[in-house]
Amino acid sequence: MNLEEQYDRIFKYLYYHLHDIHMAEDLTQETFLRFLESRTYQDENRQLQYLYTIARNLCRQYYRDKTIVYSLDEAMDYPLLEDFEQTLVERIGLIDALQKLSHEEREMLFLRYVNDVPVPVISHLYHVSRFVVYRRLKKILEKVRDEMK
Repeated sequence: MNLEEQYDRIFKYLYYHLHDIHMAEDLTQETFLRFLESRTYQDENRQLQYLYTIARNLCRQYYRDKTIVYSLDEAMDYPLLEDFEQTLVERIGLIDALQKLSHEEREMLFLRYVNDVPVPVISHLYHVSRFVVYRRLKKILEKVRDEMK
């Protein structure tokens, strides 16, 4: 795993949670500092899991007593379609469908489909098997599809 490649993904993950570009930059730097300073962590196969765990814990520490309003829309780039009206309707439908999901469901979608986090890493973050993650993702996507109909 190349740490430079992960920097932008960790930043997006933190920005998704914080909605504050400066705080996301600060916590991204803090995440990598803690990762690099850790001498007890030696398993190279789990570096990505460790980075997301650090970032997640920093978010929790930052938002201990606050309510977070999430918007997956802000972290995603949408391709432009020729028909602006259709694009707008689809985007509003997607935002509405995402808002009806739980925090954990939105976060799983973000990790898997925006940041391309591998399923084994997500399973480690949520302390469930890979198969549970696959089933949950499938169920979440079905909810979004049903809601957008």
